[in-house]
Order: sequence, then structure tokens, then C-alpha cells
Amino acid sequence: MKQIFDNVSYSCSKQVTNAYSTSFSLATKMLAPSIRSHIYNIYGFVRFADEIVDSFHDYDKATLFDRFEEDMEKALQDKISLNPILNSFQHTVHQYGIDRELIDAFMYSMRLDLSKSVYRTEEEYKQYIYGSADVVGLMCLKVFVKGDQAKYEELKQSAMSLGSAFQKVNFLRDLKADFEGLSRTYFPNTNLESLDEVSKQKIIEEIEADFRRGYEGILLLPTEAKFGVFMAYRYYKRLLKKLKKTPALEIKNTRIRVPNYEKFGLLTRSYVKYQLNLVR
Repeated sequence: MKQIFDNVSYSCSKQVTNAYSTSFSLATKMLAPSIRSHIYNIYGFVRFADEIVDSFHDYDKATLFDRFEEDMEKALQDKISLNPILNSFQHTVHQYGIDRELIDAFMYSMRLDLSKSVYRTEEEYKQYIYGSADVVGLMCLKVFVKGDQAKYEELKQSAMSLGSAFQKVNFLRDLKADFEGLSRTYFPNTNLESLDEVSKQKIIEEIEADFRRGYEGILLLPTEAKFGVFMAYRYYKRLLKKLKKTPALEIKNTRIRVPNYEKFGLLTRSYVKYQLNLVR
């Protein structure tokens, strides 16, 4: 009856994805059923870790994070956990051989959010993004290529670039929440108290370069993954377009969104482009 428990665990990871991110959930639904549940499993894990450091303000975050990390270690070691999110994650880790270095780098960046609020150098900034975003893209890539290490190595850099682009868009979109709510400044050498157009444009150019490198990898993805990742790419590109049109000071004082009706419009147009073989 272990399979019943595992199925419940996978359902929990799917529910977490649906509850926390309509955009990621929509993109994940576009993946082939054979890999879809494993992307939910990865998302559930990274979302729970992120929620601990970002949201649980009335609790001892450090203690909660320590406990979560200890439970994760036991889940990976024992290949089971009574925490359904960790149980589903460990299953995906073992099935697809997700490198421990990726998991450790992610947990390191999440732990930084408990104490570090300012990233002053490019090195610090890149290290945080690698752990908080690039490695998540690499975990998903492990699932997409289904154990094909040569394909993984071929697509590794583009997957990291796409992860970086998504994270930097999130940083730009969430300036108000991060700066005012959490007192965090991720962009180095940028005065967020008076963000100007020059600084904003520099950030956007950096993101656009990441998107270009990431798109090259999307074209080479296996069929089971290509449309779902393309959908996520299109969503974040739309979000960046909105940010690009928004004055710098307004970005700091509001949260730019892509309404649900636009997301579904994007889905329709993306599907047409994909079916007509225009994704190339």
C-alpha cells in the first residue's frame, strides 16, 4: 500500500504548485504526463523552503529551516518521509539522479535569506541566483532528459540562463515586497530607494541576454518538455515586457502582474506557434 501514500504525496506537491503559482502550474500542465508529476515534486520542495524564509514571520524561521533541512536529509537517506512534500521530492531525486550539489546549492541560497539582506558584489549576486534559480532549472532538466547525461551537459548552460532570467524578472517585479517588506536588495550597485531608468534598463538588458541564451536550449529540449518550458518562457517574456514599459519609480511602488485572461491568451497563441512548428 506504499503506492497509495506516494500518490497522496504527489497530489500534495501538485496542490502546492496550483495554490502558489497559477503561471507555473499552467506551464507544468503543458508537459507530458510522464514527467509532469516530477516537476510538481520539485516545485513543492523549493516552494516550501522559500516560504519558510520569506513568509513565516511570527515563527523562528531558522529553527524551522533547520528542521526542514534535517527532514530532507533523512528523506534522501531513507528514501521515504512522512512529510509528503519531501517524500515526493526524494522519489524524483532518486529516479532521475538529481545531483546532491544542486540541492545543497539551493539550500545554501535559501539559508542566506535568513540573515543576508544586501548583495553588494556581482559575485554574491551570481552565487545567490545560481542557488536560488539556476539549480532549480537544472533539477528540472534532469527530469526532461530522462537520464541522458550527454543531453544534460549540452543543455546545462541554457537551462541555467533561463532560470536566471526567471529569477531576475521576479526580483524586478517584487522590488516593493523585497525592499520594503523583507529589507532585501538583490541587485548590486543599484539604489532601490530611487531606482532610475538607467539602472532599470541595465537590469532589463541583462535579463534579455539570459532569455536569448535560454531560448536556444528550449529549441533542443525533448518533445515531452518543450511546449511546457516554452509556455513558461512566453509568460516571463510578457512580464518583462510589462516591466520594461513601466516607469522605474512605479515598479518600486507596485507589483506588475499578467492577468489570468492574458495568461490563457498567451497559452492559445503559444500553442498555435508550437503546432505550426514556429518555435525555432
